[in-house]
Amino acid sequence: MIRYIIEKALSGNKLTADEIALLFEVPLFSYDSALIQSASRQLCEKASDSFAEVHAQVGLDIARCPRNCRFCSFASCNGVFSENVELPVEEIVARALDFESDGANAIYLMTTARYPFEKFIEIAQEVRRSLNPDTVLIANIDDFSEKQAVQLKNTGFAGVYHALRLGEGKDTTIPPETRLKTFRYAQEADLILGTCVEPVGPEHTIDELVEKTIITREVKPVFSGAMRRIPIPNTEMARYGTVSKARMAHILAVIRLATGYEIPGNCTHEPNVVGVAAGANVIWAETGSNPRDIEEETEGKRGMSVHQCREIFKEAEWNVLSGPSRFFRTGKTLRTLVEHETVIK
Repeated sequence: MIRYIIEKALSGNKLTADEIALLFEVPLFSYDSALIQSASRQLCEKASDSFAEVHAQVGLDIARCPRNCRFCSFASCNGVFSENVELPVEEIVARALDFESDGANAIYLMTTARYPFEKFIEIAQEVRRSLNPDTVLIANIDDFSEKQAVQLKNTGFAGVYHALRLGEGKDTTIPPETRLKTFRYAQEADLILGTCVEPVGPEHTIDELVEKTIITREVKPVFSGAMRRIPIPNTEMARYGTVSKARMAHILAVIRLATGYEIPGNCTHEPNVVGVAAGANVIWAETGSNPRDIEEETEGKRGMSVHQCREIFKEAEWNVLSGPSRFFRTGKTLRTLVEHETVIK
């Protein structure tokens, strides 16, 4: 049955919820698990013309965030940070330019939920003016309105990263319906959506993983994938521990098979060779604040550099795209774009 499901996915047919659940249930390190990860890599290469991308994120602020996502170091309830810290606009621009110079395929600007939207737009305008016109800029911010989605698009953002997280509404104060509305507002404003199943913890059930996998597939993003939860020390959720990178490789491989060829990207976070070998073709470099880090500056700590991410892809024998992200560009197929672009071997 497992091999039938794998062949069904490789043939381009949509998997049912029950079939996805069966793939998640396969024991790690079994022969079938190896087949799932191999098939995931095969599907991912075909969906993306064998290109991987390194995206890069600048965290703009640290704050006691009122959304109180219990898995996040910014949450007020976790008490990790006592003071608000914001990068000045000059520093944000400089870090974005560094990422551009290093060859990041897309640059994300991330804030906590307390960051004023209008201030974010002002800073993003400065960043946009400083970058090359072709550099892809992505927003990773709080939920926003229909009008704000249009503002993001007019500011020069190509897309957004947004997720309906595991435990949403229970481990966070955000209603799941709010996240789904933000998906819709973004896409109605012609902002391209990237998402994934996150943050995965050992306590999450197969039913939860299946539900979120199907949601990510149905909202038609340019990438899905999986991110594991990093425990924040001395917090309530720390007692659950961490899913191993080996287990995450199996999880992201199942998600890759479930999301199909129409979704070219499959991410994993934090970057690791096991995950990208199993079919992840999007990973992130990070600087500034980081919701998985208890340090004010994540660069050189939890946050990797663009070069380090490229090396991870190299170890897993992926070709890394040179130039602006193809996932966040519209109007051309991947196959058309690949004819005009080079790769970093």
